[in-house]
Amino acid sequence: MDTKQKIEFLSQYHDFWDHLSEEEKDFVCRNTELITYHPGQNIHSADIRCVGVLFVKKGCLRVYIMSEEGKEVTLYRVNAGEVCILSASCVLSEITFDAYVDSEDQSEVVVLNAFAFAKMINKNIYVENFSNKMKAIRFSDVMWTMQQILFFSFDKRLAIFLYEELIKNGPIIRYSHMEIAKYLGSAREVVSRMLKYFEKDGIVLVSRKEIEIIDKKKLMERL
Repeated sequence: MDTKQKIEFLSQYHDFWDHLSEEEKDFVCRNTELITYHPGQNIHSADIRCVGVLFVKKGCLRVYIMSEEGKEVTLYRVNAGEVCILSASCVLSEITFDAYVDSEDQSEVVVLNAFAFAKMINKNIYVENFSNKMKAIRFSDVMWTMQQILFFSFDKRLAIFLYEELIKNGPIIRYSHMEIAKYLGSAREVVSRMLKYFEKDGIVLVSRKEIEIIDKKKLMERL
């Protein structure tokens, strides 16, 4: 990815890019690189160096937390055109917990390294505002996830997950029961049992490799 391509991509983020001087734009470009991550590849964790800010060009990233026993809870996903900022937690004093970031798909990500991001936050108020905006958006996502876990029954949480997938990707959902369990912070057996109930109610068809939503109206009644 050459400098011209970087400028064309980063210029989409008008809330900070348009407020950079030419010198600052050059500095940002020199400290970004396009990286391709493979499905399931870990990008950021407590044991990996602070990566920096991830601007997703293509694909999808999953941000999650993990218990000492290895149980995962997905906080949110970052799709193409969105930004992952928890991967720069080492320069964000407000972030005091360990978050993990994996690539869900074959993902192309423009990475602004943590050193450059920290320098830009201290130097340019618009970059600082951009950082605060991204933190606020993701805090809202995390609170929505916590609300579901604490206050919603599991059948409603599963219905929300299926409905969101239906809206984004259509009626065929190609996630394993184990993967769905990780997203919802549950066990595979619980997911499989609830999907069987949904199948009996005529909401879905469950096969070995995919779940097909066959009655959107019935699914929405579960929300």
